Amino acid sequence: MTAVQSEPSIAHEHKLARLSPFRRLLGRALHLGYRLTGRERYDDFRVEQVCGARFIVMPSVFNPKSTRTGAFLAAQIDPGPVQSYWEVLDMGTGSGVGAVVAARHACRVVAVDINPAAVRCARINTLLNRMEHRIEVRQGDLFSAVGEQRFDLVLFNPPFLRAQPRSDRDRAWSSVDVAERFAAGLEAHLKPDGTALVVLSTFGNGVLFLRELRRHGFELSPLAERRFVNERLTVFKVV
Repeated sequence: MTAVQSEPSIAHEHKLARLSPFRRLLGRALHLGYRLTGRERYDDFRVEQVCGARFIVMPSVFNPKSTRTGAFLAAQIDPGPVQSYWEVLDMGTGSGVGAVVAARHACRVVAVDINPAAVRCARINTLLNRMEHRIEVRQGDLFSAVGEQRFDLVLFNPPFLRAQPRSDRDRAWSSVDVAERFAAGLEAHLKPDGTALVVLSTFGNGVLFLRELRRHGFELSPLAERRFVNERLTVFKVV
């Protein structure tokens, strides 16, 4: 592969890199409001509905709906381009939202997470949504859990913050090297015509993922975008 730096992806890199001071201040205010009102809760059980399915979110597991990114990524594949014969990898599956939605259309899904609580949660939601015949949930760090397997589609809702995670819960938000390791390992785990969908946010260092993927020869194009008061989400197609 040769690196392709298209104008659309450069434009979106600029969008990810900047947010007006007012919006940043507003974002911090909203974040504080979520904490004060209890909307940002990680240490209790919740039930969320995403793409018409119900998911139990356990303590210390990334919530796909209140944090927006998981539900937004899942919405891009339901309905979407997933073929019935495809094998899908849901990287950093969390509560298993991406895996369950992908399993509606694909023949097989492997869901991976480094957080043991997320692995348990994803297995519960696989059973709750009656997808155990199509989904296999594994614990592991990025591609270490899948060996040399290759996939038609890789889904990834990565940690956006460049920081040392303080706990398993914090791994959903923070990492010091996930962007580099994901970009370095992706090609070896995609089939010849395989694709990855990566959701990035202005809340964090999403630009780093774009640069690392391009550095490893991938072509990127924006598939979907959604703008909130304090955040912009973009799902990138990576080939």
